[in-house]
Amino acid sequence: MKTRIIEATNAEGGGGINWGKFMVAQYERHEWQWPSRIDHTSVIAGRGWTERHVWVLDLQTGEGACFLLGGSAENDLEKHKIWVCPMFLPFLRWLYKQPRQCLDWLAMLPAVVRFTEDEAPSALAGYRRGGGDDGTEQAR
Repeated sequence: MKTRIIEATNAEGGGGINWGKFMVAQYERHEWQWPSRIDHTSVIAGRGWTERHVWVLDLQTGEGACFLLGGSAENDLEKHKIWVCPMFLPFLRWLYKQPRQCLDWLAMLPAVVRFTEDEAPSALAGYRRGGGDDGTEQAR
């Protein structure tokens, strides 16, 4: 996998207090071509994954998911129900908007993304989106 670690903050000049640490990963060519020994398809493409799918791992919580870039970050995060830091959703929204015009687009992403307090409101704890029995968010 090709990976990129990106930090995100709303603290530097943004008035916030949060700092997110994320790893974004995308399958490489040899992984796309890996043949299944069971059903003789590509192990990855045969499951419906495309080159627009990326893994996003929250390095603070240790949880992540595979996201299809370009849809609704809010809905996708709700679907996966992973435990994330307060910066995850603003970062995911930002990532969904990044151009992917070349094969090495991941390497072209910045090392740090700075948000304003309006773009990424401060919070004292992470949460599991939709993780409660009643469908509400749970703080951790």
